[in-house]
Order: sequence, then C-alpha cells, then structure tokens
Amino acid sequence: MQIGLGFWASKTLLSAVEMELFTHLSKRPGTVETLQGQLGLHPRSARDFLDALVALGFLERKDGVYHNTAAVDQFLDKGKQSYIGGMLEMANLRLFGFWNGLTEALRTGKPQNEAKGGGTPFFVALYADPSRLKEFLKAMTGLSHLANLAIAKRFPWQNHRSFVDVGTAQGDLAVQVARAHPHLTGIGFDLPEIRPIFEEYVAQHRLGTRVKFAPGDFFEHSIPNADVVMMGHVLHDWDLDQKKRLIRKAFNALPADGCLIVYESIIDDERRQNTFGLLTSLNMLIETPSGFDYTGADCAGWMKEIGFRRTYVEHLVGPDSMVVGMK
Repeated sequence: MQIGLGFWASKTLLSAVEMELFTHLSKRPGTVETLQGQLGLHPRSARDFLDALVALGFLERKDGVYHNTAAVDQFLDKGKQSYIGGMLEMANLRLFGFWNGLTEALRTGKPQNEAKGGGTPFFVALYADPSRLKEFLKAMTGLSHLANLAIAKRFPWQNHRSFVDVGTAQGDLAVQVARAHPHLTGIGFDLPEIRPIFEEYVAQHRLGTRVKFAPGDFFEHSIPNADVVMMGHVLHDWDLDQKKRLIRKAFNALPADGCLIVYESIIDDERRQNTFGLLTSLNMLIETPSGFDYTGADCAGWMKEIGFRRTYVEHLVGPDSMVVGMK
C-alpha cells in the first residue's frame, strides 16, 4: 500500500518545490500563518501540508515554527549551488503526468512524453530557450556533483595528461577533475548551444586556461582526442547500436593506453538491488524512442567487443557507478 500510494508523498514534495517552500524557509523559518501568506496556501490544508512534510522528514517543527532539515537546506534551496530541485521541477511539470502512460508504454514500447501528442519534443524546446536551458543544466550539475567528485578522487588521473567530457552539459565533471588534478587539461564536448553556459561555469572556477569547450554532435562528429574520454548519463538515452557507436567513437579518440569512463545509475549485474537504475530505465521508455539502462557487465561486454583490453566496474555514490575500459 505504501508503494502503491507513493504518489501521495511524491506529489506533496513536488508541490513544495514548485511553490519554493524550502527556499522561503532557508531565509526565514515560519509559522503556518506566515507561510499561508507567503505561499498563498488555503487555511483548510496548510497545516496538514506542512505537517505531512514534517512526517516525511523534509521539515522540522519547533514551537509551531517550521524549519528545513539540514539535507533539504543544502539541496532544495534555489539560492545554493548544490540545488537539485530543477530535476524535481521537471518531474513535477512533465514526468509526473507522463508516467500515467507507463502501462501503454509497456505494451507499445513507445514514449509517452510531448512527442506522443505531436508537440515540440522537450529537449528541442529546452535548447531553444537559453535561460531555461541554463537552469536545467544547473540542476543536472546538482544531481551529478557527488559522483563527479568521486570520479575526480578515485580514478588514477596521475597516469594521464588530458581528458574530454562527452555530453558535458554545464561542465561540472570536467571542472571537478581539473580542480583536483592541476596537471590535467580538458575539453567539454557538447552541442554549440551549451558553450556560453559551460564557459561561464568554468570561468567561475578559474579554469579557463585548462578547460576548453569543443562544439559538436557526438553522432555527427568525431570525439576530440584525449587520454581519457568520459561519458556521464549519456549512453542510456540510446539504443544498443547507438551505444556501441559512441563507445567505438571513444575508442578511436583514445591513444593506445587511454581509458573510457562511462558512468550513470548502472544496474547491478543480478538486476535485484539498484531500484533507482531499473526505474531510470523505465523512465527512458517514457522519454526516449529506444533508450535503456544497463548493467556493468553489459557495458563491459560492449567495451570488450569494440576492442578495450580490460574493464572494471566501481561504485561511486548512491545509485551511480562507473565502468572503465582500458585500450
């Protein structure tokens, strides 16, 4: 029953993010009456809404005053760099409704997003709006930041001099690797619309002399040459043949002793434990024509088929792991 009615709790959180409740509370804790005025809540439901968030672990209440929990204050305050609510905003505005079509998707294999109704595909509309694109990429940074730090720390970067981050988005993976290893130079490779957002983020970290942007479509153009190629949250968007094409492009971009790092919510090989990875794969069914998530063994097999001599899988943080292939 808890899982079957889980959308109750989900939508309560998503509505709180939509109304920027947590951002308000990060500035000043408030009572029911104060928050009714700030957020436009009706008196009938305000107390139940706030106390439900207390019971769910997102808020604390002391003497009738509501406060964010420490985790919420870090990750759901729009004023902080660590904000990941952009992903939740997208879940609220788009995915929540689209997932109502999961049964149809399971029977037809077809996406249930904007493309189903003949509307403008989400990413086409997103890339056409610079301000909206920037907020989305910032949310992606928040979602991936801890995994990016883990890659910067755990991979043997001392053995390499350069890297390219394919599908770099705002560029946080490139930034964290470069910050941790001053001997490295790097490239962020993505569509041309990303350039100003990437370069602004890199400049904020004073890495503009070592981390550059290269525009391109990774299916239409060659991946820039580097000692290490990284692909984060990229492969799962595509079908098997396209996945292998991208791995082959990475192989061709590497020197004889180069490495490919693929990371995302890699499904455990027994397909029993990483619930988030499995549900992410169902989200690819909802969102893409043919994308799917995969196990570490799957990815390692594709790498070896392409020509990588050795592979290994390493857990990073939460549901995320990396698969490393050595040429």
